[in-house]
Amino acid sequence: MTLNERINSFAELGDFLKKYCKGLQKELDFTGNTYDFKKFYSGIVNVTNYNPWFTTENVSYEINSLSRILSKKNLKKWLSNYPELENLQDSKKIGVVMAGNIPLVGFHDLLCVLITGNIFIGKLSSKDDKLLKVLTDVLISINSEFRDKIFYEDERLKEFDAIIATGSNNTSRYFEYYFGKYPNIIRKNRNSVAILSGNESFEELQLLAADIFLYFGLGCRNVSKLFVPENYDFNTFFEAIEKFKNVINHHKYANNYDYNKSIFLLNKVKHLDNGFLLLKEDEAIQSPISTLNYQAYKFEGEIIEDIKSNNENIQCIISNNKNIKNSIRFGNAQKPELWDYSDNIDTIEFLLNLNKDT
Repeated sequence: MTLNERINSFAELGDFLKKYCKGLQKELDFTGNTYDFKKFYSGIVNVTNYNPWFTTENVSYEINSLSRILSKKNLKKWLSNYPELENLQDSKKIGVVMAGNIPLVGFHDLLCVLITGNIFIGKLSSKDDKLLKVLTDVLISINSEFRDKIFYEDERLKEFDAIIATGSNNTSRYFEYYFGKYPNIIRKNRNSVAILSGNESFEELQLLAADIFLYFGLGCRNVSKLFVPENYDFNTFFEAIEKFKNVINHHKYANNYDYNKSIFLLNKVKHLDNGFLLLKEDEAIQSPISTLNYQAYKFEGEIIEDIKSNNENIQCIISNNKNIKNSIRFGNAQKPELWDYSDNIDTIEFLLNLNKDT
């Protein structure tokens, strides 16, 4: 399979997902292969039944996001940075241990492995062990050659040349122990932060609300902490995030909210509460579900130093401040492009180097 054929196949997958999102057809046909729309839909519904966090809305949002980035133009733009891909002949077996915090969180790793012509051997999280299989079934129906490139392991991974593993800080130690002797990318916990100046518009704060609440805040790109100027008035912020108030109707989220509120009250922790989100002044980057940490600052330089010292714990920085390097606009935390790599580790470059080392 040539690089161009792989690009075309993923672009067709993107087309399929676009049509699925629009709901225009019940049966889709690509290059002579038919994949039943109803089968795909039932697979999606099945996923939401197994994991309560994977609501129909959240799964649909992720599928729509993939449909946006999986275009031929986008794929070619991304891969144009790696001219050596054209001449790769050898393929490696890449073991991929996936997280399950949000729907299809490991898709990008799958894409990187397959687009480089390698063999994907996936160990899926028990929280998300169905959705990716539904998606790769569609990919195989588009191009049957992927059938010999995609494998899933229910038990421990074996017979691989390199590892990509994502998990918590605790599981990363396990990964280091078992996979440390192999070429690897091992990812730990990360969260995202937002930097407010106090001059944000109501619309910008509404966009920030999506960065906080999409996927119930479970993603590493979700904002878990705010940097705010001293004496910041949270009233406008609370008004802007009202559009997400129905999050409290989700029983698992509500359980977390009730639990964290009880802990705050029991321990007399000073906090703000709008009925579905708890705000606590705390220097920590990570915050529990249904809570958001905030930290007041006097000068911009304080934030820059704080971010530098916490660089390994931060995935994204959300801000409209042009002085903050590598920051992204409000509302874009959960809209990564193909070239936005987790932990800023270039997965394609890692895979290409495997061939250079042999």
